[in-house]
Amino acid sequence: MPGEVYERGLALRKEVLGAEYVERSFANADAFSTAIQELSTEYCWGTIWSRDGLSRRDRSLLNIGMISALNRPHELKLHVKAALSNGLTRDEIKEAILQVAVYCGIPAGLDSTRLAREAFAELDGQD
Repeated sequence: MPGEVYERGLALRKEVLGAEYVERSFANADAFSTAIQELSTEYCWGTIWSRDGLSRRDRSLLNIGMISALNRPHELKLHVKAALSNGLTRDEIKEAILQVAVYCGIPAGLDSTRLAREAFAELDGQD
């Protein structure tokens, strides 16, 4: 039975990433992958993203840097889109990626720039 932290995480995850995306993630989960969806919802969203210490905007900025550095393309596109709805501008996202390029390497910056442009194009209906 889901608890309060899980329910808070589910609501926040839907607000930030979009209800359609989250519902599709659960609908596509099977016996093997349901556990990671639940873990992410409860601990990532219900415990960490729900804390008062940082704004959603700041958490999005951090995520863009970390996910770019870790070279997680699927998650980066998702979080670029979420960052815009959390108050970051496209220029701020660009600046974050330039920071990644300097500290994590030009290939990480180039890949992240390409992925951010793809995310912007999808949002603009140019996919």
